[in-house]
Amino acid sequence: MGHPRAIALMSVIVAVTVGITACGIGGGESRITSSVTKDFSDRVAVTDTGLRLDNHDWWPTGFNAYQLGTDWSVNRGCGAEVDLDAYFGKLPPHALTRFNLFSMFVVDKNNGLIDFEPLDAVFDAATRHRQMVLPVLTGSTGECEDGRFKERSWYEDGWRTERTLGGMTFAEWLTTAVNRWKERPTIAGWEIVGEPEASVCTARGCDWQVRACPPGGAQVLRTFFDDAGGMLHGIDPGRPIFAGFVGGDQCGLEGDDYADVARSEHLDVLDFHDYGGNLSDYGPAGSDLPTRIRQAREVGKPIMVNEIGVDAGSCLDVTTRADGLRIKIGQQRDAGTAGALLWAYVPDPRTTECTYDIGPTDPAWQVVVDTVT
Repeated sequence: MGHPRAIALMSVIVAVTVGITACGIGGGESRITSSVTKDFSDRVAVTDTGLRLDNHDWWPTGFNAYQLGTDWSVNRGCGAEVDLDAYFGKLPPHALTRFNLFSMFVVDKNNGLIDFEPLDAVFDAATRHRQMVLPVLTGSTGECEDGRFKERSWYEDGWRTERTLGGMTFAEWLTTAVNRWKERPTIAGWEIVGEPEASVCTARGCDWQVRACPPGGAQVLRTFFDDAGGMLHGIDPGRPIFAGFVGGDQCGLEGDDYADVARSEHLDVLDFHDYGGNLSDYGPAGSDLPTRIRQAREVGKPIMVNEIGVDAGSCLDVTTRADGLRIKIGQQRDAGTAGALLWAYVPDPRTTECTYDIGPTDPAWQVVVDTVT
């Protein structure tokens, strides 16, 4: 099956090396080209405690919609295909969508060539509907990628040397992706790695229950963000970089290590991921949300809760969940957070199972409408 943007990997690498612009890399113009006529990189500004969009205070809410790049005619996909216009068209103004901008989505499963069309389509739809997005360049778990957990060695040098789907190293993918899409007006910022940690697998496996955490994890992560963040800011200096931290007791980020890594000059917005109950229940003591808010103030950076997950379906009525999410978001905003994103939008929610799924008609949509400012 042929696609207009299917090109050989070497063409991508050469294009990045010689500095060809993003449009040239793809072998053709994106369907929406008006967005590249102006520098939009300064639309989102960061203060010590929050965000501003187009010179107005911005407290974004929205969804994680990790599978927006799924196109079964091209890539292996990650979840179901999404009607992009229906999704972005339903969001209220000034919402924010966090999604996976993984290299897997540009690998044509039919021939192994590079095809940017599935991800171009996400940015095109967001642009048509004037919606803001937060692309995540890779994830720590390997899910929706090559299936391999990113151990400490990846943060030390593997991100520059290990090749994965499509034949690119992560450094090459970062350079390719940011160069291609940096002029899109919809990008609120970049997230380099979703849920990073400096742990190592053991003889018992890579599950979180059996991973080990040798000393020095904070320095490994700090150096990684200094270097990878510096690379990204060298290409797109005007946009903030989001940390992507879970915020609990992950290796290299436990307790005071969180603040040590957060001080990297190439991290602009800090993160916490919430799958807990009341505000005082978020994480172990010293690695909970109140602690992370305090540390964010100490380092002079805002903190967003970029994943809020509450099980519903067979275990909780979705209306009851929506009511709880509204309370939770209000508590967190009052405590000093800078925004909240719900986990996770899917077009095909499993209503008979106990999941975090939020479908197209879920009452959680009204929570986003009522809380975004």
